[in-house]
Amino acid sequence: MSLESTVTAPQSRRTPPFGGNRLTRRIAERLLGGVLVLWAAISLAFLGVHLAPGDIVSLLVGEQIATPQIEAAIRAEWGLDQPLWWQYLHYLWRLLHGDLGRSYILNTDVSQLLLSQLWPTLKLTLAALLVSLIFAVGVAVATAHRRWGRRIANGIELLLASMPSFWLGLVLLAIFSFTLRWFPVAGDRHLSALVLPALSLGLAQGAVVAQVLRRGLEQALDEPFTLTLRAWGIGERRIRLRHALRHAALPAVTLTGWLIGGLLSGAVITEQVFGRPGLGKLTVDAVLAKDLPVVLAVAIFSALIYVLMSTLVDILYLLIDPRLRQGPGEARR
Repeated sequence: MSLESTVTAPQSRRTPPFGGNRLTRRIAERLLGGVLVLWAAISLAFLGVHLAPGDIVSLLVGEQIATPQIEAAIRAEWGLDQPLWWQYLHYLWRLLHGDLGRSYILNTDVSQLLLSQLWPTLKLTLAALLVSLIFAVGVAVATAHRRWGRRIANGIELLLASMPSFWLGLVLLAIFSFTLRWFPVAGDRHLSALVLPALSLGLAQGAVVAQVLRRGLEQALDEPFTLTLRAWGIGERRIRLRHALRHAALPAVTLTGWLIGGLLSGAVITEQVFGRPGLGKLTVDAVLAKDLPVVLAVAIFSALIYVLMSTLVDILYLLIDPRLRQGPGEARR
């Protein structure tokens, strides 16, 4: 065997970091799956409008007085004088260009309405997500493999998970706003107005994640590597936070997409309870006024958020666990 073949042979078997093409291929599969799900949601929204009983123009006008000018604008916007397949393609083309239609009740573009109310809802959702993660990690790390702490935490988590977010919000308002006067009752002028809505929205979701995370922590603390770390003299707190928590996070990461979706849906009621602006108030007002273009736009936007979060979670899972990047035959090698 020549020296050249001896040197080059091992190099030919080297694999690129993070799995190389395998990781790229699996990420592309996740992205393609997300696009298909979003396309299905958009198609169902289009079919729902056309399959609903009654005249499409009357549905889109809502409670607005249907003048000949408004009816003509709706027919031109939706292409109702064209074949159904052309209407569908035109509908997809408009969505690709960010055209979500027009609210004839509010007399404005739906995309402008969503953008004007998006930041308050995102701010509330991110604050509630932070509350959920801090609560879940703190409770799970503090009570894993501790009998009495685990029992107390289970009771609190069951109570929070079973309690409607709006009811918890009313309790928090009664205590901290009306009695103690620590936080404002309604509005979104100051950062303090975000505390109670974030707590009422995030604690219930964090209780569910804490149960899953604690179960994973207890399994990780029973693994042989934990015994080895203790034998090396590493402290219990460091073992839980730096080593066991990483292994326990894999099942909890799966809940992240569900968590964001639950927070967004819960924001609809929470914003009403605390009198906050946002997509929740916009959705409720649109449903009450039968403003179908706004309702459809919110539904499509919610589907987009679900798809984005589930796709990001799948990709994050691939980055955390290298075994998921391998094929069935590669995993046994």
